[in-house]
Order: sequence, then structure tokens, then C-alpha cells
Amino acid sequence: MVTDDSPHSPAPRIRASDKDRDAVLGVITDAVSNGRLDPDETAERQDEAISAKYLDELMPLIHDLPEGHDLYRSLQRQTGGTTAGTSLARSDGPTSLAPMAEPGTAEPMNSVAIMSGRELDVPAGTAEVTTYSLMGGDNIDLCDVMGPGVAVSLTSYSMMAGHDIYVPPGVRIRDDTINIMAGNEIRGSAKGDGSNGTLILKGVSFMAGHDVHLAKGYRAKDQGQLE
Repeated sequence: MVTDDSPHSPAPRIRASDKDRDAVLGVITDAVSNGRLDPDETAERQDEAISAKYLDELMPLIHDLPEGHDLYRSLQRQTGGTTAGTSLARSDGPTSLAPMAEPGTAEPMNSVAIMSGRELDVPAGTAEVTTYSLMGGDNIDLCDVMGPGVAVSLTSYSMMAGHDIYVPPGVRIRDDTINIMAGNEIRGSAKGDGSNGTLILKGVSFMAGHDVHLAKGYRAKDQGQLE
């Protein structure tokens, strides 16, 4: 029988063990404890994990859960670099968990708020956001742009103003701003470990400041509890 060992041959699918399935179930349990999954999603993912025969069937169940990043990378290495939701392909080495888009592939964003503000959804791939505000401020949503290995710079020049900035879980916040009779507030629930990227705050504020929040839907109080 002739075999095809060319570099373009698809990598063989690797069967999942009970240990692999248990590890995924553990990630799902941790995610539920942190309020990331509702009961229907939890039951569906648990059923799929229990019935999974191959490692690539387990990966989509945890790829959007920060609690499962290390396990996801381990599964990628074992499957030859497979990304959840895609076909199998041979890789020359380990592949890291990828964000929605590579940083810097989108144009830098700019916003001006003078005695006003707007909803600013930062798209995936954006590396730099610059804002100017006077007696106003924007609601800046960074949920789509953040991801493992992503660094986003948010440079703000504000006078008697400030923004509300919303991040997903796991984002490390680095505050490099200069403040005169001003300051930023980073909510405790928004302080991540860097597993979902880094947000770098830059710029100058005068009698102003920005608030960094955990995005709605992730916060404890959105789960019927106090934040």
C-alpha cells in the first residue's frame, strides 16, 4: 500500500483519553464557577466532552475560556497545530492560541469627544487607539480586540473628562498615564493575569480620569450577585 508522507499530508487525528476528557470537564467547571457559561451552555459542552472521541473535538469546547488556555495549547501541540473549528493541518511546531486577528492588521482608531461621547467598539486587529476628550468621554469596548499575546495601546488626552473602558476577563492593565489633579480607576474585577492580552493606558489627563471595568455579562453582578 502506498502512503503519502509529503509535507502537505493531513496530520492523523489523535484519539482522546479519559484523562483528556476529564481535563476539559475541569475547565468547564472552573468557567461555570467564574460565571462564564449559562446552564444550557454548560450542559451542552459537558455532553460533547464526554462523547468526544478525538482531541480536535475537545478544543472548540474550551478555546473561548481563559481557564482553558494552557490545556488548549497542549491539545494544539498534540494535534500538530490544529485550531478549533478548522480542518487538521500539519505544523512545523507548536502553535499558540491565536486572537481573533493579528495585532496591527486593523487601522489605528481615533476619537474626539467634546462635551459628548459615543459607543466605541474596537475591532479585532487594532493595536492603537487615540482619543481626545474635553468635558466628555466615550464608552470603549475592547472585548473583540483582546486575546492571548495581544497588546493594545490606548492613548488619551483628556481635560475634565474621562472614558469608561470595558475589557474581557484575563486582561492585564498597565497604567502609564500622566495625571494632573486626576487619576484612573481600575476595578478589581477587571484586573487580569495577562492570559487574554495587555491593555496599556497612555496619555495625559487634567482634572479627569478613566474607569476600567469588566465588560457586562462577565461581571458578578450581572449574574445576580454583587460585584
